[in-house]
Amino acid sequence: MNNWRDLILSEFTPGVARLTLVADPDGLLLEEGVLEGIRERGFELIPFEDHIAFRYVYESRFRSRWDRGEKTDLVVLLRSPSSNLNTLPYDLLQAGRKLSFSLSDLFPNLSYSVVAELDRADLDALFNAQLMYAPEQLGENATKDFVLRHVFGIAPELIKEPKDLLCVLLRRHYRGQRIPSILDERLIQVLRQTDLFEKWPLETIIPDAQAFFAFLQERWPVFLDSLAKPKKDCALCDGQTDYGLEIQGPPLLPFDHPDIRVYIDNLFLEGLLQPVSHELSETLSNDWVVIGISTDKQTDRRRRVEGLLKTLNSIIPKEESRHDDWLHFAKIWAELIALAFESDTMLSEEMCQKIKSLQSQVDSALVSWLKKRYGGLINLPPIPPVMLHHIPRFLTRYIDENKNHKVALIVVDGLSLDQWIAIRKEIIKQKPSYCFQENAVFAWIPTITSVSRQALFAGKPPIYFPNSIHNTDKEAVLWTQFWREQGLTQKEVVYIKGLGEGNLDRLKEMISRPRTRIAGLVIDKVDKIMHGMELGIAGMHNQVRQWAREAYLSNLMDLLLDNGFIVFLTSDHGNIEAIGCGRPAEGSVADMRGERVRIYSDSILRGQVKKRFPEALEWAPVGLPDDYLPLIAPDRLAFVREGKRLVGHGGISLEELVVPFVKIKKRRDR
Repeated sequence: MNNWRDLILSEFTPGVARLTLVADPDGLLLEEGVLEGIRERGFELIPFEDHIAFRYVYESRFRSRWDRGEKTDLVVLLRSPSSNLNTLPYDLLQAGRKLSFSLSDLFPNLSYSVVAELDRADLDALFNAQLMYAPEQLGENATKDFVLRHVFGIAPELIKEPKDLLCVLLRRHYRGQRIPSILDERLIQVLRQTDLFEKWPLETIIPDAQAFFAFLQERWPVFLDSLAKPKKDCALCDGQTDYGLEIQGPPLLPFDHPDIRVYIDNLFLEGLLQPVSHELSETLSNDWVVIGISTDKQTDRRRRVEGLLKTLNSIIPKEESRHDDWLHFAKIWAELIALAFESDTMLSEEMCQKIKSLQSQVDSALVSWLKKRYGGLINLPPIPPVMLHHIPRFLTRYIDENKNHKVALIVVDGLSLDQWIAIRKEIIKQKPSYCFQENAVFAWIPTITSVSRQALFAGKPPIYFPNSIHNTDKEAVLWTQFWREQGLTQKEVVYIKGLGEGNLDRLKEMISRPRTRIAGLVIDKVDKIMHGMELGIAGMHNQVRQWAREAYLSNLMDLLLDNGFIVFLTSDHGNIEAIGCGRPAEGSVADMRGERVRIYSDSILRGQVKKRFPEALEWAPVGLPDDYLPLIAPDRLAFVREGKRLVGHGGISLEELVVPFVKIKKRRDR
């Protein structure tokens, strides 16, 4: 066997049994490559969690197909050993095949408690290391050391000076590498065995990327002074000057070490570090540190745009890439778009053309990847969330771990990742103490509110709410239903929409109720701006910034944080500037006539419309009801009058599909 996936996929041969029950408490079948392999073999997979929802999908989709004589092999996944088999339909209990998979079978000589904490994507490196080094039975600490070394490339005993630790953390946090907390604790334990890092805030900067980059940001001016001023004048470098450092640790870091310097350009280009002004900027302007020095605003902007274009051109994900690669790429892409539209001064025509050319490459690569991989995202584990409907289940851990925890989810309808960056900059001006733990998730396809936002509040794929998929009337019911299934009462759940302007009195009254524990809050201001926009995406960015300056959103965050809520922000979809390619002459045959997507209940009708728009994409109903058939406008076009420009959504560009998922805190909470 070439890898651990082959061991699992070898058990799935089409036609052997129509029904297969799989006990998979470790979620091995939910890894992207395994899911793709199962689907390529002609199987469909349904996780068994909610027996009522499961029965609906089983009866409406699979039983009806089998009654029509269609050959569909179904895999029913039992995620938890405690799954109540008695609630399964009788014919499933009599299934021809029953399988089970576990990490103990794959890694018999390693500590299960350690291996179980790993992201399933990390099992490749672990499996290869096991084959190469064939370890004998290892205890817990020995397994931790084995995993740190062979999966994450971290050998604690080789970290002997500051530059070694900085290299390890830069490699980890720049890539967004997720390392289980038990391994972080082991690394800290080993490093604390010497006095070398006695004054370093290891417990903060090792697990927390945001804290690590804040640690670097505070020390960047110290480093610039060390370069610009004679050593005898640089008393600060010896800790004799007060820089007001909030995070403990040495004031001067070796940013100029070759192994560290290689990261510096990208950290500033991608917004992970911010340039600072310096009194001797002219002295340093010809040095490599210029990327981190604020000089002329337009020069800084042009330099960043050029650098981001170069970076993005080199990292466009391939068809075989993981979803993490696209989420990482999307965040850098958003920085570029936000930068392009942050000023009243237009970029040069040459630079605009470079962005447009790259945009075309990205759109093409994304569509190819989605056709192959999107279906596998739906059933991925919700921690961390990958799609919008994973978010409620992700939030349950905050509710479950402490009965006093209160959580608020702010959903800014229609907010793209690049527009979030514009808003974040305005909020920081108003509230310097705020800090943001920024991630991204995939919206649903088609990227429309009734599908994507409703899936978010339901905590389930759209296939589970076919009766309300054309509107959002049931969102409050679905939100409350999800949390009641988690053990909360109706009085502990709040749902409010129509927010975005005016005062916060109504919201204040509802969240201040003693029993409120979870709040879903919909801001529709950005969506209203979008649908009234006549000045393209540049006008959209300008209006979103203007709204952010009115401080409604920052005041809302203040209100929630001051009332003890753990606060998250996300969006149901983004938006793009599109050009009309013509309006389908379809009469009333479309169930939904959007600008970037049309929805049909019959494949023949959809096919007839596609004949007029041969480049349009007939999107398979992945996670959708069988009779919900999207026809998505090609490229960056829209189903409106030919040549008309608009800002809209519904398609599958990166800006529409990847949306922010942000945890909001005040710095004192770090």
